[in-house]
Amino acid sequence: MNKDLVTSLRPALVMTLLFAALLGLAYPLAITGVGQALFPSQANGSLVEKNGRVVGSTIAGQAFASDRYFHSRPSAAGDGYNGLASSGSNLGPTSQALADRVKADVAKYQETTPGRPVPPDLVTTSASGLDPHLSPEAAFYQVDRVARVRGLAPAAGRKLVEESVEAPLLGFLGEPRVNVFDLNRRLDSFGAKPAA
Repeated sequence: MNKDLVTSLRPALVMTLLFAALLGLAYPLAITGVGQALFPSQANGSLVEKNGRVVGSTIAGQAFASDRYFHSRPSAAGDGYNGLASSGSNLGPTSQALADRVKADVAKYQETTPGRPVPPDLVTTSASGLDPHLSPEAAFYQVDRVARVRGLAPAAGRKLVEESVEAPLLGFLGEPRVNVFDLNRRLDSFGAKPAA
């Protein structure tokens, strides 16, 4: 009976160790190597450097609080835009906390742009809390504020947003969108000095 148990366990242990080595070590190392070789920027988080210092990523949202910049969607990820706490708020439509936050955000936007309805993506979070994109409508909504603070002509700001609109993938997958980080980088290089 002991001999039968040993003969039964040996193949199970060998297969467990073999697949642990293959799927736990070899496969992840191979995929990491392929990613680094073929797509090094994407494999490392699409990080953007300026003067040797990482200033952000094109695939993760970040907070732009100054009126000199286009603002991103609000984030419910940790303390905001925390990649380690990526998630939504899990607040539903009947949540008073959600209603209060949205009302406060709408009121803040209407102070700088009175009389215009606030686009929903400026006051609602994405599912991950890290979405780097806005709808073109939300970006155009902010043009007057950014242009006024930076001393730009509103037409120049609108043109900058128009040039920043990304089309749906293959022309039909997804919606037109604007990457806020890229838009703000273009804004800084547009002839107006960034905030110190």
